[in-house]
Amino acid sequence: MIEINEQILKDINRNFIIPPKPEILTELQNLIATGDAPIADAAKVVVKDLAISSAILKIINSPAYGLSRTVADIKQAVMFLGWDGVNALVQGLKLKEMFATENSCISLERFWDTSTEIANVNMMIGQRLKKQIALEPLYTLGLFHDCGVPPMAIKYDNYLTALHCANQTDKETIIEIEERLYKTNHAVVGYYFANSWHLPKEICQLILNHHNVAILAEVTDTDEKICFAILKMSENLVNMLRRGSPISQWGVIESKILGVLHMNDDEYCDLQEDVIDFLNNLS
Repeated sequence: MIEINEQILKDINRNFIIPPKPEILTELQNLIATGDAPIADAAKVVVKDLAISSAILKIINSPAYGLSRTVADIKQAVMFLGWDGVNALVQGLKLKEMFATENSCISLERFWDTSTEIANVNMMIGQRLKKQIALEPLYTLGLFHDCGVPPMAIKYDNYLTALHCANQTDKETIIEIEERLYKTNHAVVGYYFANSWHLPKEICQLILNHHNVAILAEVTDTDEKICFAILKMSENLVNMLRRGSPISQWGVIESKILGVLHMNDDEYCDLQEDVIDFLNNLS
């Protein structure tokens, strides 16, 4: 596992634009911290933000949640989601509002679209697993795993070149290229960002290590390894459909990923077809 020290975090705070945690998240997390607030209180917070309310209804009625009936009322949606679900969705939705596209050297709209697709595919995979795993952290992980990219793209005018370089070579990973060019990388920046928004410690660690494929061998915590495997599979499925190529190192880790998720080749093919249908319906 990759570890970082306080000095690295101080450097990131000094050198990068990291948006502050939104007030709506602070309200929700304060309610959660009481330990006994009724879920109806969450609805009272969410309903004050029309954009968030509309987005939550859209998400909860998407195929990723697989509900048998349409949820039309935000209070019903909040009751269904529970505290963890509401917190996870609000985190992700506010995340996309916090960066100004005009200050970035990459298309942040396209970036967030891809992150949202990966978050939804994470949940689709999670629903298929033989081992029960909470879906909300998978959604948050999908949205936040690359959250260090926008600050990098805002700070460095040539960041797009680094991304193109990573897509065109197998000799260096994007993390290695970033370290060579900028003496830091988006996983570390993302870790700081996630911590500042008080995301769960487990998700922060996965953000920090999401390019570290050695995690498949190093990590002993089964849930953490499963979440990592789901993220890599989702990234690959989305990349295959949107860009026509697998993610870096997929050929090396594919069998390990399938093993961690206890998924055979036929089940993976079925999943691919369902993901293709889902993503094409979003287009």
